Amino acid sequence: MATIGWIGLGNMGGPMSTNLVKAGHVVRGFDLNPDAATRAAAAGVTVVESIAAACEGADAIFTMLPKGEHVLGVFGAPGGIWESASHNAILIDSSTIDIATSQKIHDASIDQGFSFVDAPVSGGTSGAAAGTLAFMLGGAPGDIKKAASFIEPMAGKIFEAGGPTMGLAAKIANNMMLFITMLANSEGSQLAEQLGLDPQVFWEIASASSGRSWSQQTWYPVPGIIDSAAANNNFNASFAVDLARKDVGLALDAGRDAGINLPAATLIAEQFDRLIEEGYADRDCTLVTKFVNPDESLRGWNPEL
Repeated sequence: MATIGWIGLGNMGGPMSTNLVKAGHVVRGFDLNPDAATRAAAAGVTVVESIAAACEGADAIFTMLPKGEHVLGVFGAPGGIWESASHNAILIDSSTIDIATSQKIHDASIDQGFSFVDAPVSGGTSGAAAGTLAFMLGGAPGDIKKAASFIEPMAGKIFEAGGPTMGLAAKIANNMMLFITMLANSEGSQLAEQLGLDPQVFWEIASASSGRSWSQQTWYPVPGIIDSAAANNNFNASFAVDLARKDVGLALDAGRDAGINLPAATLIAEQFDRLIEEGYADRDCTLVTKFVNPDESLRGWNPEL
């Protein structure tokens, strides 16, 4: 079994690192949030007080952080990964960040004699807990193979997306598609209800028909239909609005760089911006459903709670 360093023990990193512990690995984890660190420690992660301590003796080092600036800081800061890790360790970033920053980390890692793989994930917090995430890997073929051996306990599927940053390219395009289908659920669910359809019956029809999607199966924005839906919990976040907006923004930036138009992604970004302006950045991204009804009423949503 291996020793693994883990930086970022939040809603995704916490359960992901726990699955490595369950697989028999020693995981040394670090997070600035004491609550996240406490939860990880209770699940068997050896929580340490610094990035350098997490890197000590590690065969692999994972980062799972909110933004590119955080990842770059963790790698390049005094006492950070580049300064503290063994050159024999494989460096793996599972954050969803911009391609330009990931390319900088790839290039700087190579310049300093490290192996680095971008390995973002899809499957949400439920997939992180269940160990069924889809990993999309970008990097040199040998580095991808080495990274995959450490990733397996956390994964349902592992995809070799291509060279450096191709894992992120796949993740950004995939998440854009996710949020566009989520918008379809918000409108379709409300239209069906206003037309008098029983919500459960309509969900079952969509599930067996062309309206089926991952978001429809997992995040359907009507209470009492899907256990994992935030609509059952007053739209407390399983995937927060601000993080969803970040991901859509990455897609829009990539689209501009590629010279293509992304009108549906632009629409969902605008709806996320409205929620953020109203003070709901930390609520679940499926709360965009409230914009369908003119009075913004929505079953399962009480803004006073």
